[in-house]
Amino acid sequence: MLKKLPFELIVWSGALLFLAFTETSVSSHSSLCPLDNLGFSWCPGCGLGRSIRYILHGDFILSFSQHWFGIPALTILLYRIIQLLNNFLLNLDKTVPTWK
Repeated sequence: MLKKLPFELIVWSGALLFLAFTETSVSSHSSLCPLDNLGFSWCPGCGLGRSIRYILHGDFILSFSQHWFGIPALTILLYRIIQLLNNFLLNLDKTVPTWK
């Protein structure tokens, strides 16, 4: 059953769990942003992960100061996770043999 879990569901759920369980007080961070790693000082998505992390920790004001799109992004991610989970559970019902 676990082998049939959609990869996208695992990735989004894992990312949100990671952000939920990381500390928010860490001042330095490593970046996965390719523009930041190339030396650019501005990127349209920089701060989005920190923004979502602050939302998950209940700090909405600091979240908005990191990136204005944090709340909409989290809403979209949660909606997508629910869609994927719903599709998985519906398909799971079809694959389980019924005993007559």
